[in-house]
Amino acid sequence: MLVLAAMLVFALALVLTGAPVVSGVVVVALFGALALISNIKRRVLGEPLVFSDFALIGAVFQHPQFYLTALRPAQVAVLGGGVAALVVVLASLSSLDLAPRLAGLGLGLGAGAGLPAALRRIGFPGTGQVPDPDSDVMRHGLVASLLAHWYAWRGTADPEPCRVPLIAGAPDQLVVIVQCESFTDPVAVFGDPALSLPGLEAARSCALQHGRLLVSGFGAYTMRTEFGVLFGRGEEVLGTRRFDPFLTARGETSYALPKRLDRSGWTSWFVHPHDMRFYGRDRLMPEAGFDQLVGDEAFAPPAPEEGRYVTDAAVADRIIALAQQSSAGASLIYAVTIENHGPWAPDEADAARNAAPYLRLLGHSDAMLERLMDALPRIGRPTILCFFGDHRPSIPGASEPGAERHTPYVLVRFAADGTPVPGSGAECDLTPAELHHAILDAIRLGGLER
Repeated sequence: MLVLAAMLVFALALVLTGAPVVSGVVVVALFGALALISNIKRRVLGEPLVFSDFALIGAVFQHPQFYLTALRPAQVAVLGGGVAALVVVLASLSSLDLAPRLAGLGLGLGAGAGLPAALRRIGFPGTGQVPDPDSDVMRHGLVASLLAHWYAWRGTADPEPCRVPLIAGAPDQLVVIVQCESFTDPVAVFGDPALSLPGLEAARSCALQHGRLLVSGFGAYTMRTEFGVLFGRGEEVLGTRRFDPFLTARGETSYALPKRLDRSGWTSWFVHPHDMRFYGRDRLMPEAGFDQLVGDEAFAPPAPEEGRYVTDAAVADRIIALAQQSSAGASLIYAVTIENHGPWAPDEADAARNAAPYLRLLGHSDAMLERLMDALPRIGRPTILCFFGDHRPSIPGASEPGAERHTPYVLVRFAADGTPVPGSGAECDLTPAELHHAILDAIRLGGLER
């Protein structure tokens, strides 16, 4: 597999440059870069490179401010200069000779014909198997794993449309779901009881249900958690779609939360103070049943002292305003925050203090939860509030990838008079897809009680 892949890359480079030596260097440099990037990613995010990561290359050009602002100016300059130097070197060493290009074309056709057969021999993942990039890289190698997962992904089909009865709920029900960026329980992550979050603890004390959200990503991959909660399809049925389920989510929109509700009685909003084109939310969310999108254009830019992103306080303001304005009929508000997105400025002199900037912003997220817990019950509607973290932060020396990746979630119900409707009080661990169904169960329960 590796030989065939190397032959194909060599052939493509030979067609472009006409220089065998340069083409060989391209193969070595490309495969070496993939290994280096994969190792860095494993160290930072706890996962090797996967094929769907290449889909983010376009996002770098579409949303450069989201990525390049995470780098220092010197790093951006080195990166840009390196790419420019590489182009100049390749151009200067290329040949105009036609014979090597024809040889490269023939070699490429042969390697391209052999690769599908080699990929089919790997035969992974099969039906009902959950792909594990770590074990697959160990078994087959990085390049073979990337190609095999991509090949399997291309062969996956959309599921049959969801055909279950729609949920009416209570006619004036309010459902608020907050997907909070990098929100964690710092006691669980850092082991210090003094870091306990008052808002989270208060929500847990009166929750219908709460516990650990068993997310699969660490330090990134917001879309995996978001897809699970919105679409209710677990990673065990997604196969290789699990790496980036948003790439194929438009074929699964009948499972989305707004479409599970009787839309004749419901109005739904998707709120995210960032460019909605990121992950294609501008196209996906209307197809998933959201009536209105509230993106970055609806928020004032953050003040210099507020940081890089729109604050959680501003998102809380918008959620409360929507809840107050939407008194006619049932309402669903799904909000995604961004204030606590990394990178967090490190204290290079003391790795143990690297978490301080993160913890400061985490306090802002907890204050958002406290504010919603106070304001939503005062609106006078039966209300469900679900608040959860999308993934843990990746902070060198403070929060690094390991076996434990869970984040907290709370699911709280309030009666129309603002009284919390308690549950059993027992903690219940859920996957993001299971949280989707827990939310639907709570909505059904509210409708039955009317």
